[in-house]
Parts: sequence; structure tokens; C-alpha cells
Amino acid sequence: MSDGAVDLKAEARARAYAMPLDEINLADGELFRSDTLWPYFERLRKEDPVHYHKEGLHEDGPYWSVTKFNDIMAVDTNHEVFSSEPSITIFDQKDDFTMPMFIAMDPPKHDIQRKTVSPIVSPANLHMLEPLIRERIQRTLDSLPIGEEFDWVDKVSIELTTQMLATLFDFPWEERRKLTRWSDVATAGPESGLFSSTDPEVVEQERKAELFECVDYFTRLWNERVNAPPKGDLISMLAHGEATRNMDRMEYLGNLILLIVGGNDTTRNTMSGSVLALHQNPGERKKLYDNPALIPSMVSETIRWQTPLAHMRRTLTQDFELGGKQMKKGEKVIMWYVSGNRDEEVIENPNAYIIDRERPRQHMSFGFGIHRCVGNRLAELQLKILWEEILQRFPTIEVQGEPRRVFSAFVKGYEYLPVVIPTRY
Repeated sequence: MSDGAVDLKAEARARAYAMPLDEINLADGELFRSDTLWPYFERLRKEDPVHYHKEGLHEDGPYWSVTKFNDIMAVDTNHEVFSSEPSITIFDQKDDFTMPMFIAMDPPKHDIQRKTVSPIVSPANLHMLEPLIRERIQRTLDSLPIGEEFDWVDKVSIELTTQMLATLFDFPWEERRKLTRWSDVATAGPESGLFSSTDPEVVEQERKAELFECVDYFTRLWNERVNAPPKGDLISMLAHGEATRNMDRMEYLGNLILLIVGGNDTTRNTMSGSVLALHQNPGERKKLYDNPALIPSMVSETIRWQTPLAHMRRTLTQDFELGGKQMKKGEKVIMWYVSGNRDEEVIENPNAYIIDRERPRQHMSFGFGIHRCVGNRLAELQLKILWEEILQRFPTIEVQGEPRRVFSAFVKGYEYLPVVIPTRY
């Protein structure tokens, strides 16, 4: 880390501890883009772990922040009190553009819809997909330039996750980058640079237009699959599934966006995060190269360290007390996984990146309870194979300067990561 970066971290820490508690807004995307979020979460874990953010701090109103591991677990595993409806992000869905999706549903509908798509990530199906994943990773890595700078996010992380999504949907291969675009548009804010303006109204109009393009495209695929015998891809599963075949257009779009974002953002940002983490921690990189058997442990540690989705939201169905605080029915509760993953009382030395931790899978990045990430084993498999193949090819991957991070308090990721691979074996 450069002296300038150290100074910025020190400044951020001083600011976080000087600010009055009731003025802190953890949902400020700038904290994530500038990577200055950590002291704010650290302070709330110490001083007010269940914290109420008053009206006026966030454009969509007040919310509770839950920042400690065990409190987050208590919320995540109590879906009767902490409902996933109507939204799983801090933002409310707009009345004229609601997208129902099973992650933002409660039982029994959630359970039935989730069960419809879960066979695609069954152990048997993952075993079948593994040779294909490996072959594509090999081809992608073999195409990388040696000795010249390139963007790891675009050439590796986006490319590999988009290939995987195209396979799961049986989506037209040559148009697979549309999936990346729709994923980004679905979650991006006005400051993202993805839209023609930063005016929130213009952004919402453009977002709607692109997401309608997405559902129109997928409706054509649905119509092809529903009139053919059932197959093993996600669209065919939805089209023939008892609980999903009568979905209206917006519910179909909602579940598509869930599957696209779930399969894209999380894995892609951990792929980028793994390169950055090992670059920043040369001792851990040496451990990995000396002992490739540590790859599965390194993958889990990276998923914790990165926390690719920073939060999930719940909404109270009744009054409830948590951490000595009285919460009211209808209030928003934000579970900050990114903070729980750095909770000093549960995870030893949590700010350090340690690839041979005793319990590397002890993290919150996949959530808990009925909404635990359905594709977690697929994500781990892709990351494991990626690093098995990297270790066979490249003695080192050198990051060239700071990454450009996403402006979002939900998707915690990277827009750009410049790297050079000096040589290959």
C-alpha cells in the first residue's frame, strides 16, 4: 500500500470516529467506492451494533443497521419476524415497476420457486459441469497477454462468469455479454456511469427500458422452451415448473434478474478480489504456490474477505427487540454481511487475509436460513478451478495500481483491475 493510500485510510478513520453517530449513513455508495467503509462499521460494532439511521440520511427513508455476526445470524434465520418482502435491498421497489422474485418472498411461495431452479446446482449437475468449466477457464487463461497490462475484471472475471451464466440459461453464446449489461443495470445507481445522466428520473427510465429489453429477449427463449420437451437449463426449468410456469411478465423478470445478478456479480467480484488479495498479501500468495492444497481454503477466505454482496434487507412483520433496541413493525432492517465478516468477537483477526484459517468457511457471504445462496457450491467450484489453472500457468499476477471499485452499498465489487502477468510456465 502506498503512503498516499495509508494517509487516506487514516483520514477516513479519523472522520468515522469524529462524526456524530446519528449522522453516519452506512448505505452511502461512496464509502464503498473509496474503500473507506471499514472504520464506520468498526465503530458501530463497538458503540451501537444495532443502530437506527434516522429519516433524511438515505433517499428511501430510515433503516436499522445490524453489524455484528451473531445479531445478523439471528435476523437471517428468523423469517417469520424479519420478512424478505417486499425487497432485499435498502431501496424500495417503485410502485410502477415492481419485480417479484423468490429471494424477496417468504414461504411457502419462496420455497416452491427456489426448489424449481435448485436442481441446476445439485452435486450431480456440478460434477457434470466441472469439465466444461475447466476447459473454458483454460481457454480464457491461455488467451491472456503476457508482459502487457490488461483489465482482469473484463478479460477474466466478467468473461468467465458470463460464459457460465450463458450455459445455465442456454443463452445465445455470441450475445452473452448482454447478461453482464443487464446485471449491471439492474443494481447500478445514478453515479455508476452506466446511464446517460445522473438524474435519478432519467436513470430509472433508462433502467426500465433496458430491463424490459431483457424480459422481452428472455420471453422469446421461454416461448421456444415451453413448446419443447423439458431440458436442464434454467429457462426450461422455469417454463415447465409447476410453481413458475404461470408467472406474469414482471415476476419472470424479477426471477431472471435474481438469477443473473446472483450468478454474475458475486462470483465475478470474488475472482477479481482473489487476485487483489493475494497481490496485497505476498506471504499468503507464497503459501498458496508452495501448497496448492490450500486452494479451497483460500477460496473461502476470499469470499469472506471480499463479501461480494455487502448487505441484505429484511422488513419487520411485528414489533421486536434486538440488541436491546425496540424495533417497530414495518421498519427496514439491513444485515451488513460485510461487517459481520469482520466481527472481532467471532472471527479471529478478521481484517487480515489468512488463507489457511482454522475455519475458513465461517463467514456470512452466502447468508443463512431459508435464503442461503442457492449457487454457493457453484461459485466455490468456479473459483477453485480458476486458481488450480492459474497456479499451473502463471508464477505471479501483478496488480498495477488501485482498482476502480463499484459505487454501491449492495454490490461490493470492482469495475477495473489493471494487471500484468510477467511470464508463464
